[in-house]
Amino acid sequence: MSGFSSHWLSLREPIDHQSRNAQLQQKLVQHFATYQRLTIVDLGAGTGSNLRALAPFLSDQQNWRLIDYDRDLLQLARNLICKWADDIIQNETHLLIEKAGKQISISFESHDLAQGAASIIHSSCDVVTAAAFFDLVSASWIEAFCRDLAHYRLPLFTVLSYDGEEHWTPPHSADRDMLQAFHQHQASDKGFGAAAGPRAVEIMRSCFQALGYEVDTGASPWQITSNNQDLMIALAEGSAQAVRETGLVEAERIAAWLSQHRAAQQCVIGHHDLFARLK
Repeated sequence: MSGFSSHWLSLREPIDHQSRNAQLQQKLVQHFATYQRLTIVDLGAGTGSNLRALAPFLSDQQNWRLIDYDRDLLQLARNLICKWADDIIQNETHLLIEKAGKQISISFESHDLAQGAASIIHSSCDVVTAAAFFDLVSASWIEAFCRDLAHYRLPLFTVLSYDGEEHWTPPHSADRDMLQAFHQHQASDKGFGAAAGPRAVEIMRSCFQALGYEVDTGASPWQITSNNQDLMIALAEGSAQAVRETGLVEAERIAAWLSQHRAAQQCVIGHHDLFARLK
């Protein structure tokens, strides 16, 4: 998969945490309420943001396996988790920390997920998680992943899958064309085949329901304001660069769009969360 910069991941972490669907997360917490110990496999873990968001709400003893292809991001994840922890008990092959009364054991594993997840998930895991991941992989990868998960009867909790909705305030006359071009760019191959993009959650819902799962989804939109100016600028610049690469919008229109949206009052980016488990 194409890498994401640590700077971009750090910019988006606060709004990622704010935007998660609280009702869906509560369903996850309730599902595992009786578990004294919980083992979680986190796909595309990056800098460990998903762990930092979820761990305070889960069992008192947790085992996390953070899976990512990028070894540098995994090393950064270790460093950030150590800073985030209340106490570090052990910092060897497996990191063992305490946070908010929870004891959390963490392994950092580099795997090429483009080869599939079958060799990573197994029956000793309790739940698979991911954040901002499934819109980057292909429909066929998602379908194979759902079958692998069903083989071990495992639930999935995934958050912040892009759903294709974007609204900038104030609007610009090029918004529609820019968004269409951005969607075409997003459908490009990130190493997994043509990316599912905004269709990802619906593909997962259909696949899991066909496999006998109960599936809940919920909106988790980013609502970015001028208080998040650095994120606003990075988002506008990243979108403009993606559109340039498609050649579908004239350079002058892209420049005008970018100039206005770098200083936008607000931007809403649509995402959805999903919790799938066997009935």
